[in-house]
Amino acid sequence: MRITHLGHACVLVEAAGQRILIDPGNFSGLWHGTTELDAVLITHQHPDHVDPEHVPALLEQNPQALVVTADDVDQTAELPGARTVSPGEVLSVGELSVETVGGDHAVIHEDIPRVHNIGYVLRAEGEPVFFHPGDALDTAPAGVEVLALPLMGPWAAMKEQVEFLRALGDAAAEAGTAEDSQAGVPPYSIPIHDELLSDRGRGLLNRQIGRLTGTEIVSLREGASRDFAVVDS
Repeated sequence: MRITHLGHACVLVEAAGQRILIDPGNFSGLWHGTTELDAVLITHQHPDHVDPEHVPALLEQNPQALVVTADDVDQTAELPGARTVSPGEVLSVGELSVETVGGDHAVIHEDIPRVHNIGYVLRAEGEPVFFHPGDALDTAPAGVEVLALPLMGPWAAMKEQVEFLRALGDAAAEAGTAEDSQAGVPPYSIPIHDELLSDRGRGLLNRQIGRLTGTEIVSLREGASRDFAVVDS
């Protein structure tokens, strides 16, 4: 599995012969012009996750791509042919399975209405399990090996990211995919949702979260990529 961070919440996942783009938003233009996509997954309607100005062109360049969104994304972006999903579904993109989890965006403020948010868990035989939660830290699927970790937002603080990683460890232990909670913490976390931070702030959060949870922080900036393999138990 190869993961490329294309700015803020946008990542390109290449696994099982498929190319999956998640959350092409307007805080980055690194994803503009991406082609040969098999699927485009949108977690929620906020423009830093789906750019209403540029995503239509992306879809025109990738007419073969399956487009998957939360069911209220059409309130802010026109995505012809998009398939709306709810939590608990499992989709197939070639030999890659995509499980939908979550349901609602994290609370920003009690005066701001919550929108729907779908997290995506990607699985394929012989590949690590990848999880992009969108903007919510309240759902912990078991067995996650590579986590796209939202690092900063108006709705989150570091204590919540730490407890989210620990909850993923608990889920793995309860499901029997790890010996204990500490062993079940995702071995790798790729910081995303980080464009509100300075480089110094990113470094501080990366160090603290890694130290408190044991996950290895893999910082992929400016379109950097890394290959990941299944972690031996």
